[in-house]
Amino acid sequence: MSLLELLSAGNSICPCFGLAVLFACCPASGMCADPGAGAQEARAEDRKWVALRNEMVSVLLNYDIRDKTVLDAMRKIRRHEFIPERYLSEREAYGNHPAAIGHNQTISQPYIVAYMTEQLRIRKGEKILEIGTGSGYQAAVLAECGAEVFSIEIIPELAEHAGRALRREGYTQVRLKNGDGYEGWPEHAPFDAIIVTCGPEKIPKALADQLKDGGRMILPLGESGVQRLAIVSKKGGKLEVRDDLPVRFVPMVRGTERRPEENVE
Repeated sequence: MSLLELLSAGNSICPCFGLAVLFACCPASGMCADPGAGAQEARAEDRKWVALRNEMVSVLLNYDIRDKTVLDAMRKIRRHEFIPERYLSEREAYGNHPAAIGHNQTISQPYIVAYMTEQLRIRKGEKILEIGTGSGYQAAVLAECGAEVFSIEIIPELAEHAGRALRREGYTQVRLKNGDGYEGWPEHAPFDAIIVTCGPEKIPKALADQLKDGGRMILPLGESGVQRLAIVSKKGGKLEVRDDLPVRFVPMVRGTERRPEENVE
């Protein structure tokens, strides 16, 4: 076959040697690599993560998570993009267990994320305060469920990481600040709901004050190792607290220049 016949058959000229090749040549230089190979690898990688997310959602269904909005959000959101690269693996990203994100912090197991979000009964457009942004994944789930999200993270490096991940994944509407969660975010109060993803021993007074009357709060309460989720509602200015699942969360940390803690019994 002549060079002209090779070209007419859909092959290309290698700029290194002037030879007609099929798909690729000069592998050492990479100059004639198949332009579709990278895209094919990316698609295969995406399919892998999609399959893992679907498996994760199947586990959530087995654990009796039924809110379609929550399930759809967690099926869509690329959880692995919220885990710092040094801690990332398939098992860590989508296994039903907490995963390290650095600074002695974790991203909660998928079931707990789904359960706490489901218990909030989010309605589109509600203002929700999150205490303990961590990786940013929970904030993304809240936003995907239609909430207007305000999130506070006390560790500067994690706040920066979460901000980058949220922007990269398209959740630019989430408002995030580095600060003391015990103080809440009074400039944007009151909130329809509050979710706390770290464990205070008692409900911080500022959070109780910033919860709208008729609002809901969910948080782990108790000393480290003996915590329970508390589902809180506010009626007539008073809190009603219902104990729920036993859990284990990292402690809620106060700012170093903070006044002595005020709590609601």
